[in-house]
Amino acid sequence: MMMNFKNKKWLILFSLIFFGLAKGFSQTIDLTDAQIICFEKNDRHVLKALSVLQEEVDKRCGIEFSVSRKWKKSENSIIAVGLEEQIEKFPEEYQKLISSIPSTKNEGYKIVVPKSSKTVLIVGKDARGVLYGIGKFLRQLEIQKGKISVSADLNISSSPAYPIRGHQLGYRPKTNAYDAWTPKMYDQYIRDLAVFGANSIEIMPPRTDDDFTSVHMKMPAIDMIAEQSRICDSYGMDVWMWYPNMGSDYMHPDSIKKELDERQEVFKAVSRLDHLFVPGGDPGDLEPDVLFSWLAKEAEILHQYHPSAKIWVSPQVFRPTQEWFDSFYSHVNKKYSWFGGVVFGPWIKTPIAEIRKIIGPDIPVRRYPDITHSLSSQYPVPQWDLAYAITLGRECINPRPHDEKTIHNAFDEFAQGSISYSEGTNDDVNKFIWSELDWNPETPEIEILREYSRYFISSEYSEEIAQAFMALEQNIQGPLLTNDGVPVTFQQWAALEQKVPETAMQNFRFQMGLLRAYFDYYEFRRLISETELEQHAREIISSAEKTGTTEAIEQATEMLYHAKKSAVYPEIRERCFALADSLFKSIGAQLTVKKHHAMDGRGNFIDNIDLPLNDAMWMLDQLETIKKLPGETERLHALEKMLHRTDPGPGGFYDDFGSPGSRRRVISNISWEKDPGNLTSPRVSFGVGLRGEEWVHQVTAKGFEGKSSPMAWMNQVTTLYDQPLKIRYDNLDKKSSYTIRVAYTGRFRSKIKMTADDFVVHELIQTGIQPVYEFPVPQKALSDGKVTFGWTCGEGERGSQVSEIWLIRNKK
Repeated sequence: MMMNFKNKKWLILFSLIFFGLAKGFSQTIDLTDAQIICFEKNDRHVLKALSVLQEEVDKRCGIEFSVSRKWKKSENSIIAVGLEEQIEKFPEEYQKLISSIPSTKNEGYKIVVPKSSKTVLIVGKDARGVLYGIGKFLRQLEIQKGKISVSADLNISSSPAYPIRGHQLGYRPKTNAYDAWTPKMYDQYIRDLAVFGANSIEIMPPRTDDDFTSVHMKMPAIDMIAEQSRICDSYGMDVWMWYPNMGSDYMHPDSIKKELDERQEVFKAVSRLDHLFVPGGDPGDLEPDVLFSWLAKEAEILHQYHPSAKIWVSPQVFRPTQEWFDSFYSHVNKKYSWFGGVVFGPWIKTPIAEIRKIIGPDIPVRRYPDITHSLSSQYPVPQWDLAYAITLGRECINPRPHDEKTIHNAFDEFAQGSISYSEGTNDDVNKFIWSELDWNPETPEIEILREYSRYFISSEYSEEIAQAFMALEQNIQGPLLTNDGVPVTFQQWAALEQKVPETAMQNFRFQMGLLRAYFDYYEFRRLISETELEQHAREIISSAEKTGTTEAIEQATEMLYHAKKSAVYPEIRERCFALADSLFKSIGAQLTVKKHHAMDGRGNFIDNIDLPLNDAMWMLDQLETIKKLPGETERLHALEKMLHRTDPGPGGFYDDFGSPGSRRRVISNISWEKDPGNLTSPRVSFGVGLRGEEWVHQVTAKGFEGKSSPMAWMNQVTTLYDQPLKIRYDNLDKKSSYTIRVAYTGRFRSKIKMTADDFVVHELIQTGIQPVYEFPVPQKALSDGKVTFGWTCGEGERGSQVSEIWLIRNKK
């Protein structure tokens, strides 16, 4: 029977118990001359944990702790480390002290400082508990050059809330940094994650939905995954592998043999593999009968090299039908001997709470949260500003501590933990947020950031840095044009830049935060400037009847081009490029295509730094067309039409659903906090679908037919799959008739149907063919002066998307 973790948290002792720590660090123990005492001689994972303690302290302050196998009286400070089963070798008073604090469970630890002593006791329930106890101890240390101290009130007993806690580190070109790493860099990063409680790393095979190699790779992928597996095993961590079905045919014997031969090579190459995760789709869509038949064959090969490994599978499919799901869950509930559990991640239609009800209570569920993407993703930034969507894009540096905690805690009780979906280092902060929350969901996000800042960047400035990371998340909340916090955040980071030590300035984690602060501020100032330039251009065009259309078009064109010719704050812009170069040098982060050889759309947000934030591209295209018209009257008429594109006429209504003011019309019965993945509620999405393309990730002005699009077409209100989208209008003239003009310009193509108070406005239409449609509103829907428009998709479609609505009151 699966345990309900949220209702029975007292049973698993995940909570951190701070008796004195909550009072602050007023009293400390000087550990500068400390000696480690550990009686363990054989357990390689305990010995590895000791080396982590020694090496990480040495890196930070140049102090080398020695290790003794005997307890002897000394004037020096002592850090005693051991397994719980070995505490009988500790002095009796320390044994009693350790036994007096709450007990721990698997992977748990106790850390205690006996009163009036210069001793720290770190006791693990098992070898992993020793590693995580040392990790927590390291996160508490105040380290300066040549000096180490820790709170004298340290008293902790802690066990993890969930047994699965990890992250995906795929060595492939699609990532924005991982493909540039060496085994040494992976070792350090995996160690960093372990220090914060991670116990699992998910790797990838050489062949995925990606290129086979990149200019950054230091070794073939088959060799690197062997190294990743070896590194994880050295720390005693579980190794998972995400392995999509990339073959063309999983029914023909020849194709099956080819696929099995490949897997034999991959499984043989890794020394440790505990779990295999095979997505049901994205990529590799298979019918469930074919999928599970194939997995049984795959399991035979897997068990030749890793006999205890299990295969997990996700109901992930782009165009789902009820028949597909019924078959999938039927197979899941058969509990095949090789089957490990169900994975809940992106592009899964069934909410996790429903999955928990559908499958057997003893079948585990693992979460696969998308912590790396900001749009076109499982958990997009809620109510994101279009300016950020255009420039920061899908895969920017994205610390979201508050959002990630909300997302984590909305569903944590339905699963046994998580291994995150990551495409690189851009989500670094989010990884450590998730690791700690899978250990203890109640930990305040600011406390996690304090430990993150203290351990990784600077103990001296940990509070300022932690608050600065929190401020970066506040930068992306709500409309950018009116977000006065952006310049304040910039000032905070700029002040830190001037006073942190050089080691912090060379630290990629500090560099990432600093770059975001500079980038956000640059876009904030640019948005203000370009909004004003567009308004000036519109004023020039509106006076065309007086000045003449030729002069008005020339002046407006020059005004709109001004932003391209003259950058605001060029020194801020250049600093962004310099920091991008620093990140490429330090960790191989690829933030531009041309200079850093990034894969387009995969973290290269610096390439977007000067993309227009106003309607300049669309207006310039319109002006170029208008000036070619033969007569002054025609040009005046065309200019007037351009200026009043959004005007619904007398008594009409216009809404742009990228605008907060328009979103008030959208009906939603559930809050974002309860449905952050928007499986049962509307979300704001971005992108303009292109003819012939299934979907797009980029937010671009080049939309239908390759022509420049109005900015309003670049964001929509969206519901996923067959969830209805409802938009309400009231205060209508009951005696009038209305026409609805609607723009369908979303990032993916769907067949959608529209109703007005359950009266059909149009039957299924394939979106992506043309942007704007007009239909009469059924008169019966207008009888009470109110109307609720609704959109639904056909079965297997991706969702409904609406960018703009003009509700036009017809002349009587």
